[in-house]
Amino acid sequence: MLSLKSKYRTHTCGELTEKNVGETVTLSGWVHRKRDHGSLLFVDLRDNYGITQCVFDGGDENLEKIHPESVIKITGTVVARDKDAVNDKLPTGHIEIKSESWEVLTNADVLPFPVFGDDDNVAEDLRLKYRYIDLRRESLHNNILTRNRVMKFLRDKMWDMGFSEFQTPILTVSSPEGARDYIVPSRNHHGMFYALPQAPQQFKQLIQISGFDRYFQIAPCFRDEDLRADRLLEFYQLDIEMSFVDLLDIQAVGNELMPELIKKFVPDAIVDSNIPHIPFDEAMLKYGSDKPDLRNPILISDVTDVFRGSDFGIFANAIENGAVVRAIPAPNSADKPRSWFDKLGEYAVKELELGGLGYIVFGDEAKGPVAKKLDADRIAKLHEIAGDNSSLFFICDTKEKAAKAAGKLRIKLGDDLGLINPHEFKFCWIEDFPMYELNEETGAIDFGHNPFSLPKGELDGNPLEIKANQFDMVLNGAEICSGGLRNYNPDTMIKAFAIAGYGPEVVKEKFGGMYAAFQYGAPPHGGCAFGIDRLVSIILGTTNLREVVLFPTNQRGQDLMLGAPREVTEQQLREVHIQVRKRG
Repeated sequence: MLSLKSKYRTHTCGELTEKNVGETVTLSGWVHRKRDHGSLLFVDLRDNYGITQCVFDGGDENLEKIHPESVIKITGTVVARDKDAVNDKLPTGHIEIKSESWEVLTNADVLPFPVFGDDDNVAEDLRLKYRYIDLRRESLHNNILTRNRVMKFLRDKMWDMGFSEFQTPILTVSSPEGARDYIVPSRNHHGMFYALPQAPQQFKQLIQISGFDRYFQIAPCFRDEDLRADRLLEFYQLDIEMSFVDLLDIQAVGNELMPELIKKFVPDAIVDSNIPHIPFDEAMLKYGSDKPDLRNPILISDVTDVFRGSDFGIFANAIENGAVVRAIPAPNSADKPRSWFDKLGEYAVKELELGGLGYIVFGDEAKGPVAKKLDADRIAKLHEIAGDNSSLFFICDTKEKAAKAAGKLRIKLGDDLGLINPHEFKFCWIEDFPMYELNEETGAIDFGHNPFSLPKGELDGNPLEIKANQFDMVLNGAEICSGGLRNYNPDTMIKAFAIAGYGPEVVKEKFGGMYAAFQYGAPPHGGCAFGIDRLVSIILGTTNLREVVLFPTNQRGQDLMLGAPREVTEQQLREVHIQVRKRG
């Protein structure tokens, strides 16, 4: 490692221990905290590596005037702390520096919010405006350093597994990949635009066609989407592509990489290295989601046939009209008060947009309005699903709506009943995604997942029944990876896009480079991408991705620190042949 010594420091603020007692040292850093004890003044000096307590004689007016976060340089002697002053929480907590001289390198103004103390009540927009101050705070500073270590770990592992690292262009072509593109006007080509990549999808496939067997990069991606706490305009992914592979070969990378990553960065993690493969249809039935949290033991069951032809007319009549019934058990809940069930009913109406929530309580006997309408055989079948001393909730709706509502109720019950162990990390592979789906707004056939996926079997028959060689990797209910085998046959590519309403001319226009490359010998290939921002957030236990990114935009896509986006000059607009129309 390159020496950290310079004219400003002989040591960092995180390395001095009792072994250094008696040495004369020089430290430089930020004034983290001052404590005036009259005859003595204590300064906690902080840098990237830690905090060291420095002791000054009291009565120095110049020192007393220094604001927190001023940068100073101190020279002094390392002395051992008194036993009752030892701070075992700090690596430097057994020593302090008796100051002999000091100087101000830069003086700080009054802070917009404190760095010391990690106050959680500071408004996020204020934090983002002064991000360089926010990043000095212990928790956020550690988040970013953890991210750095995660990226190094991933890069080292990819090299160890025989992958080559390549960079792909940032200025590229716009393509219909699901989200809106960020577009960049060309000065030299009037009326034409580049696009920032939503992902390096076409390039990663072209790398394989170019004969490079195994590629990776930590790739920046850009999508012009409405923002949430778990979505960023600019995000990073560990992008991977491999030649002459099957699905299991690609998934083997995740099987080796992800459990080891969690074990390394979450010391108390309970990691289940047995990663199940779950078909999409099974996931939607059992978990009501294609991103199931397997820490939750609750399994959803289809009980449509139990209610078919029963005396519970609301469900029986709906079933005759094409509805399904899903049952969601709540283990060990039979002794819950009536108010608990009423609150879940309110949740079903307000959050799940259901008409109500039917249920049976299996205590000493089956109780509830639903149970009164069912015969003993039907009750027995439902009891077997629920188990003893438990409740069973029912959702009756269309297949898609019932799955979605049941999935949300499963999550809520898991949380409310304390069934989730926060120290557990459970992975799964979700496979056999539908190649196509119905667009909710237009009713037209659209791609259900990655349009470049290789379809399973022939592209004949009902498009909605065609599956794709596509998978997601899920960790604790969050999608951390998506990938699959790629379509490398130009004829199949034309046919696959035609089903989604894109004619050959559109394919050749939008994906002309890749379509042309397919004519000259493309190997069977596939790959995946792991979301780095989300992985780091899971490791650190935060749901807000902005807490793991160095300089994020706010939830409205604004960089409050540098003032982006902003207007540009008329000259700049003329150079790229753009005229801005003012809103009426």
